[in-house]
Amino acid sequence: MGKLQGTVDGGVDVTAGVNAPAARGVTRVSSNWMMHRMENKKMELTPQTDAGWGTLRLLPSPVWAALLIVLLAMLGVSAIADRSGRLIAMAVVSVLLLAVVARLFAAEAARQRHLRAVAERQAGEFERLIEVRTRELSELSTHLQEFAEKEKSELARRLHDELGGLLTAAKMDLSWLQSRLTDSPYGERLGQLGAVLDEAMNLKRRVVEELRPSLLDHFGLPTALRAHVECVCSKAGLRCDVTMSEGAESIPKKPAIALFRVIQEGLANVVRHAHAGQVRLALTADAQRYLLLLTDDGCGMKMNDSKFRWSHGLAGMRHRVEALGGQFTIESGPAEGTTLRVEIPRPQAQ
Repeated sequence: MGKLQGTVDGGVDVTAGVNAPAARGVTRVSSNWMMHRMENKKMELTPQTDAGWGTLRLLPSPVWAALLIVLLAMLGVSAIADRSGRLIAMAVVSVLLLAVVARLFAAEAARQRHLRAVAERQAGEFERLIEVRTRELSELSTHLQEFAEKEKSELARRLHDELGGLLTAAKMDLSWLQSRLTDSPYGERLGQLGAVLDEAMNLKRRVVEELRPSLLDHFGLPTALRAHVECVCSKAGLRCDVTMSEGAESIPKKPAIALFRVIQEGLANVVRHAHAGQVRLALTADAQRYLLLLTDDGCGMKMNDSKFRWSHGLAGMRHRVEALGGQFTIESGPAEGTTLRVEIPRPQAQ
């Protein structure tokens, strides 16, 4: 279908083929580059501090005070005693041992300091990497949604023009035959064939409307939403209340199809899961924003429950709205119904 190209950290090219039927749009990263990055991280974890006596300055003040007190105590004991060589030797050895311990403490302090610095640096790098990857995935998701809409529109157009033309021609030929073959059993069989062609044309019309609603392109979002909600609620046995403001007629094409898909998915969730009796849809617009509310009186959801998870459908709706710079929120509670609130900014006139 297409090819996405980019560059990851380190100058390594990344090529991802986008193939919708096989769903193989993945980013491939060279394993040699990953091993090189891992080796660099291992080398950074190795302390590069000076192992000499200069590390003694890293000791905290309480440690220096304790060592000084012990040293003074030993010197005092040796001075008060009879100044025998044994006590003086013990004092000297003790001083040397204290110096060695102090040096070990200082080396350990330097190592811990280095490890903390490396950990902080790695944490910052990982945060930046996660942010970059998240942005790339968001852009890829937006591209795939736009690509899918384009494919649906093209397929709907071809079904309407090409398949519709073939079915119409077949229907005309059948009518010609029916006017000349009226004897049994030909007339009866031709009538059955006409019924099959009518069913095929109705099926084609439904498929085209599901792929790309013609009302959206010809009459705008309010008309398309009203027709879709009334049709779905009629089939599901739900009461519906649709309210549209006058300013909603001027919604541009791109946000219009996004809002239609959000309501399409949200209404499907109401029919499948909500066990509702009534659905209310309200679309309003002002100088700064478009506001869309879809409310049902169904069983609701426990939004604060730890078991609640954003399904792919909900995540897809949220991404569509956020890609337009809008906000997508869900207000729900057990036995209190659910409200989908979609708010997107109004494009500024150029």
